[in-house]
Amino acid sequence: MANTQTSLVARNGMFARLPRNVAQGGMSRSLALLLSVSSFTGFGGLYCSGVGTAWAETDQPAQAVKRNAKALPRKSAAQAKTSTQKAATNQKTDSVVSAKTEEVGVTGHVSLPNGVTNRTPGGGMMPPQTIAKSRSGLTRDYIAKQSPTSNVAALVASLPGVVYAGNDPLGTNDDQQGLTVRGLNQQEIGFLFEGIPAAAPVYLLPYTSAAADNENIQSLTLTQGSPDTRSPLYNAVGGELSETMHDPSHHFGGLIDASYGSFSLRRHFIRVDTGEIGKTGVRGFVSFSHRVADEWRGVGGTQRYHVDMKFVKDWGKDNHAAFVMSYNDAQQYYLRAPTKAQWDAQGVNFNYNDTPFGSSPANYYKYSENRMKKFILGAPINMKFDHGLALDVTPYFTYSWGYDNGGTTLDRNNSYLGPNPAGPLQVAGTSNPIVAASIDTYKLAYSGINAALSWTRGHNTLTGGAWYSYFDQSEPQSYQAVTANGGVPSMWGNNPILTANGSVLRTYDIHLIQQTNALFINDTYKAFHDRLTVTAGFKEVMITRSETNNVPGVTYATGQSTAEPLPQFMASFKITPHDQIYINGTSSFRMPASIMTYADRYSISSGQLSSRHASKINPEFAIGEEIGFRHTGFANVSVSLFNYNFTHRQLSTTTYQGTQAISESIDAGGQTMRGVQLEVGLRRWHNFSPYFSGQYEHATIDSNLSTGTTDYTTVNLPTKGKRAVNTPEFTAAIGLNYDDGSIFGGFNMNYIGKQYSTFMNDESIPSYETFNVNIGYRFKNMWLAKHSQIQLNLLNIGNSGYLSGTSSIKTNARSMVVNGHTVAGSAPQYYVGGGFAGVLSFSTGF
Repeated sequence: MANTQTSLVARNGMFARLPRNVAQGGMSRSLALLLSVSSFTGFGGLYCSGVGTAWAETDQPAQAVKRNAKALPRKSAAQAKTSTQKAATNQKTDSVVSAKTEEVGVTGHVSLPNGVTNRTPGGGMMPPQTIAKSRSGLTRDYIAKQSPTSNVAALVASLPGVVYAGNDPLGTNDDQQGLTVRGLNQQEIGFLFEGIPAAAPVYLLPYTSAAADNENIQSLTLTQGSPDTRSPLYNAVGGELSETMHDPSHHFGGLIDASYGSFSLRRHFIRVDTGEIGKTGVRGFVSFSHRVADEWRGVGGTQRYHVDMKFVKDWGKDNHAAFVMSYNDAQQYYLRAPTKAQWDAQGVNFNYNDTPFGSSPANYYKYSENRMKKFILGAPINMKFDHGLALDVTPYFTYSWGYDNGGTTLDRNNSYLGPNPAGPLQVAGTSNPIVAASIDTYKLAYSGINAALSWTRGHNTLTGGAWYSYFDQSEPQSYQAVTANGGVPSMWGNNPILTANGSVLRTYDIHLIQQTNALFINDTYKAFHDRLTVTAGFKEVMITRSETNNVPGVTYATGQSTAEPLPQFMASFKITPHDQIYINGTSSFRMPASIMTYADRYSISSGQLSSRHASKINPEFAIGEEIGFRHTGFANVSVSLFNYNFTHRQLSTTTYQGTQAISESIDAGGQTMRGVQLEVGLRRWHNFSPYFSGQYEHATIDSNLSTGTTDYTTVNLPTKGKRAVNTPEFTAAIGLNYDDGSIFGGFNMNYIGKQYSTFMNDESIPSYETFNVNIGYRFKNMWLAKHSQIQLNLLNIGNSGYLSGTSSIKTNARSMVVNGHTVAGSAPQYYVGGGFAGVLSFSTGF
């Protein structure tokens, strides 16, 4: 060959040289060669998905590429003549291309059955972002290498500003956990599953494990701060957590995963992809999993059945329709939350009793059982029309039912229904007091539709839409006497204790209906060749709540209506193709996150009012500002400064009726939060992908909080200027991922600073660190088994239990005198972080 110049295909810093005449022979010849090369690379080789300037990584040395190139079959004379004619026809174009560059690049990746591609910077923890807000995410490159038992809250624990106060090492119990982002709790974080609001309105607890199995989670995206105006959310003052599922394969296949580990863990998972169904263009998957395990402390166990399903159809240009379904049936026992004194005395051994009728008969663990069944259905549709029009519509329906139970004791002759004496209770036997289970059953149904119509013309995109949601919740509580051996005949409350006149003995019997209407409009303008992007948006959210309580003597009908205007502004500018700066100003709000806010409750033992419904409820409102910078490339960097100002900051806490946990909201007044967050992730380099995130935050209470009345006098605690609760000053995370195609492993360390648990800052939990490690090996294909692998996850290394967060926030832990009035202290209760655990998993594609 007269000209020996070459084009390059990169692989991990090594380059395979292709003869120049191949590069000049037309794009089709280059693709033919590269596709032929990829067919020889086997596992971890080159998979051609297009042509561009990004280099494709392979796991084959340059010599192998040369050998594979030599192995190409020779052309026939006719083929050679045809190629020559095509080359002559395109001579002018090819010569121009050759004059500019001698490089032909192919973007490519290896996609394993579990979704790992090893393309995301930071080992799957830093996918590129462009929105003019702080945003972080996770992809399959990270998710697939974590324990299959981990819930979504545990998965995002290393992202900037996140504090995950888990209460078990396996991540199987997401009913009792604390998740905060920049000090804002999980009820202030909007949770979307395939565009569907997955957290029940009013309660707003995400229950993330109810949405999808880990093997089916394609990506997680966390927007720190306020949500998008188009999102069907009204509680996301702390940001938006969005989850998407695995996109069904175009070919038949699937994935099997089996896990075994500490605390008698056994978990089995199977997914089947249908591939293209006939000539319909429809493809889908269905999966099923089952998990059982013992509670990591105390006695009892957890069990979970789960089904995921997704079917999609694509047609035309960028038209997409999907149907998604998720069903979850989880059963577990509450873990008892200790005070500081109880933790110091008993440590991880503090829990409910393992035998009935002990010194505290109501503390038997079987009386603290909870169960939740949940259906999520959705049908998102995305369509594009002529003249720049696009329509996105997401109808959805969710139904959930279950029970939350706790133990208590009742006086046979001196109990009360509301303020009225209940008379001798209709219970078999003569024992007094009566040991009973407090049974709180519930049914939640919520449906809605979110629609947005966009029009793009030139550099401008105008979007308008609406969201409507209807929520119906019934929650009748009752009591049921335990049997002679301490059992509960029916956890669903089918045999309730009756009063003397035949009424069901209750503390509350609530029915709530909420309707939400929202209108939104956005306008985005791009200039300077799309380097400048400016977006202005506005959303008006209108909410009406109506609640009734059927217990005699309480206020029967209560409720609330509110309308909140929520403007937003965002702007970003690309300094270079790899560098971006942005600013934003946002507003958001949240309604109280508990139906107990609207209910009177009387003590069943004294008939005295123990909790009065709020007569005036102000929604939490926040105004936030951010300024940030991003750099993408080999090193990816994101840094942002943020400021929030809150009015009527609402904090969720837990009170107890006997041993039954009840969620309530506290109006914490004004609050200011300022800080900086940093995120750094490197692309894979010599098979290593490091990651770092960190945050500094200074959050203060701006109001003196009222403790109610003492001797008919309102007492305000001097909390102004105190540090905000559950908001550590420093958090940081370090991750390191290694993957050479066969051997893979990773390490994650999280540091959480000191957290206050009272508004007076007179009690706190110390800083702590958590360490997780994963290691595994992938095998070659064998018969029907594709890319089988074995994986070991070691969780909470070095920990035998620690206080990870505050379950029950208090105003002050120590008694104090304010303006001559004594304010008694009350001890906060805490989540106990899980001890060490190991999970061994075997998986294979087929």
